[in-house]
Amino acid sequence: VQLVESGGGLVQPGGSLRLSCAAAGFTFSRYDMSWYRQAPGKERELVAAITSAGGSTNYADSVKGRFTISRDNAKKTVYLQMNGLKPEDTAVYYCNARSYYYMYWGQGTQVTVSS
Repeated sequence: VQLVESGGGLVQPGGSLRLSCAAAGFTFSRYDMSWYRQAPGKERELVAAITSAGGSTNYADSVKGRFTISRDNAKKTVYLQMNGLKPEDTAVYYCNARSYYYMYWGQGTQVTVSS
């Protein structure tokens, strides 16, 4: 099983980034997918989630209206479009896959928002 995140980096406040998470080794279309983040000294928190068929999404209040989660089941990939980035969005972002029985994590990708 693999979840490989990409797309992180350094961006100025107000900028945008698009994170991708490519999945392999499990039936992607049967899993709900989420993005979490963890800032230094803080606990990991849920950022956004999307159901297996993509019919429902939910977001942390801190990112509503700025971030959009989406998925392409044919490509086995989940995305996180991040607009209007703020310094407080700086964190390692992790991809998560969850079914009734199993849960998997990616290795994380660093997002740094700084001028």
